[in-house]
Amino acid sequence: MKTEPTLDAEEAITEAQHADDASTRSRVARSILQHGPSTANDLAHRLGLTAPAVRRHLTVLLSTGQVISRQQRVYGHRGRGRPAKVFALTDAGRGEFYQAYDHLAISALTYLTEVVGPSAVDEFANRQTDAVEARFAELRAEYGDSAEALVEALTAEGFVASLQPVPSGVQLCQYHCPVAHVAAEFPQLCEAETRTFARLLDSHVQRLATIAHGDGVCTTHVPHPVVSADSARKKGSQS
Repeated sequence: MKTEPTLDAEEAITEAQHADDASTRSRVARSILQHGPSTANDLAHRLGLTAPAVRRHLTVLLSTGQVISRQQRVYGHRGRGRPAKVFALTDAGRGEFYQAYDHLAISALTYLTEVVGPSAVDEFANRQTDAVEARFAELRAEYGDSAEALVEALTAEGFVASLQPVPSGVQLCQYHCPVAHVAAEFPQLCEAETRTFARLLDSHVQRLATIAHGDGVCTTHVPHPVVSADSARKKGSQS
């Protein structure tokens, strides 16, 4: 004779279901972190879930303020119907994935400013791009396009970058910033990064948005051409 589950057993089943839901929501949020703003169908395809299941988890993430939704931007010709909704992580959503000793770093830089002066923070900010520059140098021979090499270098250093084509060039998008909270207090970090992009790409780049200032994605416009001056000179000498 089949017995009914006891109250403790029912509670255990419920807790297991909640834990499984929380784990799946974490996978949904992490996929957005890694790939940037995504539609429910994009997430379903990447995670092997149904679109309705993904939407159920997105509803919870929206209610807790971990994601926001907006209309998908469409480049070029747009078909009939309204653009799909894309979901992006908020600052609170990203905060679930990294803490990175933000308070300690902010305190240390504040102390450095008081004791040595603002120039010390500028020098510190410049040195923070060394790892990306070193990785870029390694990858540059592999990629004919210097912007692609920079994307790979940034992603390898935890910034989860991609290129989005626009009529006037490309937009370099960074969907994750490990130091966003620190950069909000010390914008020199973002400024040094922008200067590094300009130097590596030999281009007059323009920073359009930053996660540190509350935007969903760090976006830098890179006008045509995006190849470096060295590459241009080499191409000219071969012709």
